[in-house]
Amino acid sequence: MPVNEGDFIKLQYTGKVQETDEIFDTTDEKVAEEAGIHAENKSYGPIPIIVGGGHVLKAMDDAIIGMEEGEEKELDVTPEEGFGVRDPNLMRLIPMSEFRKQGIKPQIGMSITLEGNAGKIRSVSGGRVRVDFNHELAGKNLNYHIKVDEIISDDIEKVKSMIQLHYPHPNLDNEKHQIQFEAGKVVIIMDEMAKFDQRPYMEVTMARFRIARDIQENMDVDTVEFVDVFEKKDEEEETKEAADETEEVEAEVAEEVLKEE
Repeated sequence: MPVNEGDFIKLQYTGKVQETDEIFDTTDEKVAEEAGIHAENKSYGPIPIIVGGGHVLKAMDDAIIGMEEGEEKELDVTPEEGFGVRDPNLMRLIPMSEFRKQGIKPQIGMSITLEGNAGKIRSVSGGRVRVDFNHELAGKNLNYHIKVDEIISDDIEKVKSMIQLHYPHPNLDNEKHQIQFEAGKVVIIMDEMAKFDQRPYMEVTMARFRIARDIQENMDVDTVEFVDVFEKKDEEEETKEAADETEEVEAEVAEEVLKEE
């Protein structure tokens, strides 16, 4: 069955710059390690998206339509289709004094955020700092190797896939989310570990908003309700949970020590 716009799928991809063959992004952990771009806090493996939902480049969305489950494809992307052409107006000279006020010592290659815009320092000289606010891949021709890993047909799995996409957290078990459908409504009780998320409240709220928006726009659902449930536990359960948490902390500490050695 070919992929259609609005389908929920799991996608694998590897992106590289055509001119240099440099890999800049991938869902494959082994490829990331070999390319030297592996990130410890990133979850690897097929990513869930809604085709046409704006989760990937439009050129990639368009290329996915019509593919079959398991099919692979090579895709070339021009700057206009990718991250735009380079704009000289996005190169800015900023006085060194502005960095001193913030207690920052600017260095070439350093990433900064100014007024909500991400940039990279290109040069430091004469009391001025040249910052490039173009996207890092602006002006570059790209190549993607893509694979439709799975077409998701089950409604519960569709909801879980949007939680996985918009609420990534290393301690959450996607299988422990409870999803209940009622008339025009879906009720979501997330894995208990979500209660201990230490991210800012607004960040968590925005993640839930994105989950709800994608479900409402692509499923027969009008209302998305997130429910936090706190149940009283007996002393034996609390003791076991405390012991499990202690073991997890000890394991993390041991892992850090091994890394330092």
